[in-house]
Amino acid sequence: MKLYSNEIVFRGHPDKVCDQISDALLDAYLKEDKHSRCGIEVMGGKGKIFITGEVTSKANINIEKITKRVLKDIGYHTNYQIINNLGKQSEDIALGTNDEIGGAGDQGMMFGYATNETKEMLPLAQVILQKLSKWYDKKRKECSYLLPDGKAQITGYYDENMRLQKIKYFTVSYQNDEKHRDYTDNLIKEKCLELCQNYNIEIENFLINPTGKFLIGGFDGDAGLTGRKIVIDSYHSFAKVGGGAFSGKDPSKVDRSGAYKAREIAKEYLKKHNLKWCQVQISYAIGLDNPLAIYINSDKGNIEPSFKLYNECTPKNIIKDLNLYQTIYEEKAKFGHFTN
Repeated sequence: MKLYSNEIVFRGHPDKVCDQISDALLDAYLKEDKHSRCGIEVMGGKGKIFITGEVTSKANINIEKITKRVLKDIGYHTNYQIINNLGKQSEDIALGTNDEIGGAGDQGMMFGYATNETKEMLPLAQVILQKLSKWYDKKRKECSYLLPDGKAQITGYYDENMRLQKIKYFTVSYQNDEKHRDYTDNLIKEKCLELCQNYNIEIENFLINPTGKFLIGGFDGDAGLTGRKIVIDSYHSFAKVGGGAFSGKDPSKVDRSGAYKAREIAKEYLKKHNLKWCQVQISYAIGLDNPLAIYINSDKGNIEPSFKLYNECTPKNIIKDLNLYQTIYEEKAKFGHFTN
């Protein structure tokens, strides 16, 4: 047996708030102009939200209105100063990435992963934390004692096949009014126990707000930044990540679309070859359409990609096959980009 940990942050965590604002703005641009080119970065803290990056679009959106709507939906009602510092996409980048050429919007490597441990084809501990995060967001809207910010972590016992056997520590740090702690702590514990019992997983110990208090949260307690939770957004460190963030980037940016496609390939190969796990790497050069390489690894060893697969992985074909001009990105930014 070995100990291993994974983590998630709730929707109200400052970094996740910035991710959601970036992707809500992206959705708004794509809704009016599906050919919008966006790389939107958000930073928040101490009463201010700073929006910067690059946008080239025919759309005309109300950035302040969308930002305030996201904040309200998450549970923050403070009157933040919103600073718009967006510029246009570099013409040098546009040379190789416009719709006629269809080249990759950046260079780099992207990873996708799938495992047969759960029906979601994700690691069990990741699934448990994603379900807890979704529950917390819903429960917070029903219970005024719960406040938006928070995070959770599982430290589990794993076997030689990296399958979760038991949880040593279930750690939850959650923002609350600190007046009803017995009630809210029990709510959290009961939900964690329920989720784990569904998978016959025992919890040995709880660590609930181990500092003792969590009243000040959000941008009042910490700064936030788009793209600072890339491990949580992908596979909680059970698989590799390429290092590129997803949020705020239109699908011509292969940081996002390449990673989404790698996940689909991993799921497909998992079922096709009856694998326990599958990990896919795709790499690109900016401005070129075909991937430089596709590498597929699994519990049965390496699998050679087909020529057809290379063609499927051009940015144009990924966007078409996965319908990535939809306004789906704010939703993905809430709880993790891979939830099924």
